[in-house]
Amino acid sequence: MSNNILIAGGGGFIGSALARALVDQGKVVTCVDIKPFDQWCQLHADVTNICADLQQKDACFEAVEGMDVVYNLACNMGGMGFIESNKALCMLSVLINTHLLMAAKEFQVEKYFFASSACVYPDYLQSTTDVIALKEASVYPAMPEDGYGWEKLFGERMCQNFHQDFGLDVRIARFHNVYGPWGAWDGGREKAPAAITRKVIEAIDNGSNSIEVWGDGEQTRSFMYIDDCLEGMRRLMESDVTDPINIGRSEMVSINQLIDTVATIAGGVIQKNYKLDAPLGVRGRNSDNTMILEKLDWQPSIDLKDGMQPTYAWIKQQWAKKKEVGHGG
Repeated sequence: MSNNILIAGGGGFIGSALARALVDQGKVVTCVDIKPFDQWCQLHADVTNICADLQQKDACFEAVEGMDVVYNLACNMGGMGFIESNKALCMLSVLINTHLLMAAKEFQVEKYFFASSACVYPDYLQSTTDVIALKEASVYPAMPEDGYGWEKLFGERMCQNFHQDFGLDVRIARFHNVYGPWGAWDGGREKAPAAITRKVIEAIDNGSNSIEVWGDGEQTRSFMYIDDCLEGMRRLMESDVTDPINIGRSEMVSINQLIDTVATIAGGVIQKNYKLDAPLGVRGRNSDNTMILEKLDWQPSIDLKDGMQPTYAWIKQQWAKKKEVGHGG
């Protein structure tokens, strides 16, 4: 893979982790993100960092010119509460992918990566906790998550059409709940592993040993640690797979199990107070890894406890820093 690499959404959780990994491989990396630098998950001194709005065509063309490879991880997204309350905002991310693809075609980039999501899968296949693992072909007939899921599915189709019509060499990954240190952990955009970790830390800190749980806790998901995500991306980019592919753990975990895992790491017992009218998303979701095993001879392997231990330690550190500032320290 050639040296000049653009990461759109490079200030985000996955994007900033990817930047670090690529620089360590000797690549020349440029990160672009709409957020101010002080809001980036990680800001690397050995990366060219640019604050720009990639919904704008001119910004995309300026960013892509001279690049060999483009990773598009830029979008408006967050946890289920954010997604369900900001459907139009999530849909507007189609502008980012549209303009980046146009620029990639114009400047003849060698490879284009699009970060899709398990949210593209139909709701009607995810209505029970013991959901059948989702195969890539199961995405049609389409009925994805409203807003965010439709944006991702449309983005996939556009990438595939640019591949078919213009010969753009694309890679498309459907991520399943990526978590780890340096991700959002408060403020409303954090996902379940980080949100639950923060709640457990707070509950132990204030002595309540009790947290609010959205739903009945029996809804199921698969959770993938960031290191597995990066390895999956590397393998996909080095492959010849141009169709969308799942990158996620095949292990299915309930929210109650996730809470118990975090509580065990924290060394406490947590009471669960269920909020049944909270945003829930689908009832069950899990990754079928048949295709990734066949095509990449690999699948994510880091189990939940091993991934949550460094995640917990990092969020606890951030919690202590925030508390210290709140007390005037």
